[in-house]
Amino acid sequence: MPELPEVTAIANFLDERAAGLPIRRVDVASLAVLKTADPPYTALAGRIVSTVGRIGKYLVITTGADDDEPLYLVIHLSRAGWVRWSANLSPTPPRPGGKGPIALRVHCGLPGEGFDVTEAGTQKRLAVWLVTDPEQVPRIAGLGPDVLSLSRESLAQILAGSSARIKNLLTDQRVIAGVGNAYSDEILHRARLSPFATAKHLSDAQIDALYEATGGILREAINRLEGPGGVSTMKAEKRSGLQIHGRTGLPCPVCGDTVAEVSFSDRSFQYCPTCQTGGRKLADRRMSRLLK
Repeated sequence: MPELPEVTAIANFLDERAAGLPIRRVDVASLAVLKTADPPYTALAGRIVSTVGRIGKYLVITTGADDDEPLYLVIHLSRAGWVRWSANLSPTPPRPGGKGPIALRVHCGLPGEGFDVTEAGTQKRLAVWLVTDPEQVPRIAGLGPDVLSLSRESLAQILAGSSARIKNLLTDQRVIAGVGNAYSDEILHRARLSPFATAKHLSDAQIDALYEATGGILREAINRLEGPGGVSTMKAEKRSGLQIHGRTGLPCPVCGDTVAEVSFSDRSFQYCPTCQTGGRKLADRRMSRLLK
């Protein structure tokens, strides 16, 4: 799933290419991704892409027109969504309801230029809104503060008020926006914290470590993903930069212990027993506690 570093890199990539360009046409191949109908997506034709940014893990494409209020195309890439820029887009609209990965195509700039919003797999969760204010998207209105905007003091206040496990708190977008499963694993590993540590019981030293690890991991990932390969190499670049997430059974790059996993019905996370849980393994079930 694209998280804050990927969404930031995608937003910057699109902003460099699309900002200032007119939108000539929008093709919708999957009506199911459209979560709003007023204004209609056809209202984007003729508007200018002002900027491309993000709010949490949401792409926000701001468009303008003479003597008109901005319209915002908001995209949540969910688990398997992605964006592909092309200078050779087909002038023939993708077939609605087709089996291909294209959900939305935006023609902007010269003929042939623009980008596809795609979604792989059979679980279609990608979502698109066209709104006059991003806060009209209920999920955005309910987001917590952006993780990269947090000071050490504001993070400490959030932790002090929560009895949640730190893994759950970091990935709860209503509490802190931007971090998902993969980068929370990386953050907790660098901070040497158990995923099941209780947020309000962290010591000052542990809060310091968590704060430094969070900013460090995310900013390093953004810098790495914004390399010369652009969007086309971003997924591989993300995988190569992960030290713990997705590395079950491999040696921890810090201590050499075997990376362990906790699996749930639809997801899993990874950790290092030596670095994070005092050598103890976590029971592999949803309501797990440390094995004694």
